[in-house]
Amino acid sequence: MKKTQLLAFIASSTVLLMLFTNCSQKNKNAQLPPQRITVVEVQNQDIPIYFEFVGMVHGFKDIPIRARVDGYLEGIHFDEGLPVKKGQLLYTIDSQPYEAEVASKRSQLAEAKTAFVKAQSDLNRYEPLAKTNAVSQSDYDASVAQFEAAQAAVEAAEAVLRLSQIQLSYTRIKSPINGLIGKTLAKEGEYVGKSPNPVILNTVSRIDNIHVEFFIPENQYLVVARYGLNKNEGEKIVDENEEDYLELVLADGSIHPHKGKINFLDRGVDSKTGAILIQAAFPNPNSIVRPGQYAKVKIEIDNNGGYLAVPQRCVSELQGQHSVFVVNDSNKVESRQIIVGDRLADYWAVKEGLQVGEKIVIDALQKVRNGVIIEPELIEFKSQQPAL
Repeated sequence: MKKTQLLAFIASSTVLLMLFTNCSQKNKNAQLPPQRITVVEVQNQDIPIYFEFVGMVHGFKDIPIRARVDGYLEGIHFDEGLPVKKGQLLYTIDSQPYEAEVASKRSQLAEAKTAFVKAQSDLNRYEPLAKTNAVSQSDYDASVAQFEAAQAAVEAAEAVLRLSQIQLSYTRIKSPINGLIGKTLAKEGEYVGKSPNPVILNTVSRIDNIHVEFFIPENQYLVVARYGLNKNEGEKIVDENEEDYLELVLADGSIHPHKGKINFLDRGVDSKTGAILIQAAFPNPNSIVRPGQYAKVKIEIDNNGGYLAVPQRCVSELQGQHSVFVVNDSNKVESRQIIVGDRLADYWAVKEGLQVGEKIVIDALQKVRNGVIIEPELIEFKSQQPAL
C-alpha cells in the first residue's frame, strides 16, 4: 500500500513539474520581442547582361625587327624598353663582305660600260659606211647586235650593283615605325641572320591603341551578332563610325578607362573548335596595357527589364528547387518556392512566385522559419558585381 502511494506521489510531482516548465517557457517566449531581420523589396531591375571573353592583347602595330642579311652583329644603338622613332638606327651588322661585293659589282659595271662604249663607237663608224655600201650588210648587222648586247650588259651590271647595294644597306637596321622597342634577342658579336641564330632581333610596337583578339563560341556569336545588327538597325557589326561600347577588364580586375569596339570579324567559324575569331580595338593613350597581356572583353548583350530580379543571397536551393522567405503585411515569415531564370550579375531573374513590392529576407536565413513573426528592417541591396 505504501509503495503504491509513493509511486502515485512521484507521478503527480512529475506532471506538476512538466506543467510548470511549459508555463514558464511560454511566459518566457511571450516576453521575447520579435527579431530584427533585414529584408529587401522585390523590384524590376534594369541590369545589363554581359558576355565576357578572355583575349590576348596586341599592339596596334607589332613589327618584328629582322636580320635580312647574315653576319656578325657589330652594334646595338638603342635603349631597350624605350620609345624609338621611325628611321632610327637600331642595329649594325658587319658590312665588310657586302662592301667588297659592292666594289666587285661596281668594277663589273665599269667593264660593261667600257664594252658598251666600244660597241657604240663601232656602230657609229659602220653606220655611214653601210649607207654607201662601203661595208657589207653582215658586218653592219654584227655591229648593231654587239651594240645592243653591250647595252643590255650595262643594264644587267647596274641591276646587280643595285642588288649588292641593297644587301649592304640591310647591314644598318632601322626602326620602321614610331613605337616602343622590347628587349634585344641578340647581343653584340653574335652571328645573326641564319637559324638557329636570331633572325628576329626585336619587336617594335605601337601601343597608343591596342588590339585584343579573342574567340567566341558559335552559339554566343549568334547572340552577339543579332544584338549588334539590331543595335545598328541592320548595319554591319564592324562599323568604323559606331561609338565605343566594349569594356576591357584587366588582370587585376580593374576596368580599362577607355571603351573599345569590334574592328575585325573572321571569315568563318573554326570547324575544329567551333569558335570564331574577333578583334576589338581600344585606345591606350597612357600605354598602361602592353602586348602579351591577357584581358577580358565585356560585351553588353541586353538590359533585363522583363523579369523580376532578387539578390542571390535571398534564394535557397535544395535539390534543384529554389525558395525565399517572404514577409507579409503582418510581419509573418512564409517560405515560398519560386522559379528562377538566368543569373544576372549577383541577382537571380525570377520568372514565377513573386510580385513587385513584396519583401523577402536577405540576411540571417538560418534564424527564420515558416510562421515566425519578425521585425523587418528594409534595406537597399547594392550589387557588388555589375556584370556576368
